[in-house]
Amino acid sequence: MLTLSSPAFGMNGSIPTDHTCDGAGTPPPLRWTGAPNETRSFALIVDDPDAPDPKAPKRTFVHWVAYDIPPTATNVERGRGHREGVNDGHQPGYTGPCPPVGRHRYFFKLYALDVVLGDLGQPTKADLERAMKGHVLDHAELVGTYEH
Repeated sequence: MLTLSSPAFGMNGSIPTDHTCDGAGTPPPLRWTGAPNETRSFALIVDDPDAPDPKAPKRTFVHWVAYDIPPTATNVERGRGHREGVNDGHQPGYTGPCPPVGRHRYFFKLYALDVVLGDLGQPTKADLERAMKGHVLDHAELVGTYEH
């Protein structure tokens, strides 16, 4: 069974400032175990379903789209060994939490895939989800929170 964790925060724990707009904005360290033997690559989506206000959410804001993470990987490091899609800040790579109102939840979703997706250009979350359809062997989720 695929499990996802971070040494920086636990399930439903607070994401450290370093990984947000109030700090360096670097991605938090992520680690995983238990990938199926048939895994050919991993994909990662990080999003916030509480935008702009957790009391009245209107949209899910995408913070990171990464894919073609090697099957031998047990962690992901920004810009190393994988492809990146476009986040909702219209940039490739990771954009740290920066909620305008209240404490938001950030869902880190890791997918073990039975294929290498190849160059999808700069896919959005929706593009990546379409490409992954029918290829997900297992998935794991880690939820962090942050209040600006």
